[in-house]
Amino acid sequence: MNYFRIREDRSASYTGSIDASHRWGLPGLHCPVCQSTWSGGANVYPSVDLTPIATLADFETSRPEPIAEYERLCELVRPLLPPGAQLEPGGGFGPLVGKAHGRFGQLFMDFSELLIQREALDKLQAEGIQGLKGCPTALRFRQRNSPELLELELLPVGRMHPDCLPPNSQPSCPRCGRLNHPLPKLPILDASTLPEHLDLFRLEDYSNLNLCTGRFVEACQRLGLDGVVFQPLEARAGLSRSPARSAT
Repeated sequence: MNYFRIREDRSASYTGSIDASHRWGLPGLHCPVCQSTWSGGANVYPSVDLTPIATLADFETSRPEPIAEYERLCELVRPLLPPGAQLEPGGGFGPLVGKAHGRFGQLFMDFSELLIQREALDKLQAEGIQGLKGCPTALRFRQRNSPELLELELLPVGRMHPDCLPPNSQPSCPRCGRLNHPLPKLPILDASTLPEHLDLFRLEDYSNLNLCTGRFVEACQRLGLDGVVFQPLEARAGLSRSPARSAT
């Protein structure tokens, strides 16, 4: 199986942009062990509705919290998550809310969020692509003939191969799970951890990467779906390091 990183196509003539955030979110945290105050926010679940939570206001303001409070809020969210979901500080829930304008491709990248037009999603589903979950957005367009943009919900599956990590890299924090090294310049995937049931996913340890299989790339090319480019990544067999402990 071939794997690819999905990236924005900066050479395209599209002018689309959005200024939006998810309706609810977890706070950042301060860890007493590694002394870090941080927020990742790439693991987002637009299908998750937090309205059953009585203290909904706790999820409406971005802020850092002590780790004990962050973990308490995670436990309120956890029963509402889809199977396989992974929480992290700053993670978002519910639809993207905000403004949008310009011309969009069939696929659109906004930082780590991957959006797709309704027609393109229908075509990919008809091709049998696995793991496609398009979620409604709440984007306001100030233009005629605005597209119906859906956000694709990607689950975290798979890990980076240790061969591409710095030789002196430190393990993740045992308390909050924060990684102490940046994304490798030449990412290599650990083939033994990659999913067989998904054509679109994120990694557990680097959730800001949107990844796909060769099946997804071939379907997009065959259907003429544009707006993103695909960077091939090596997937190498071999043992992985011990999984990073999550703060959740």
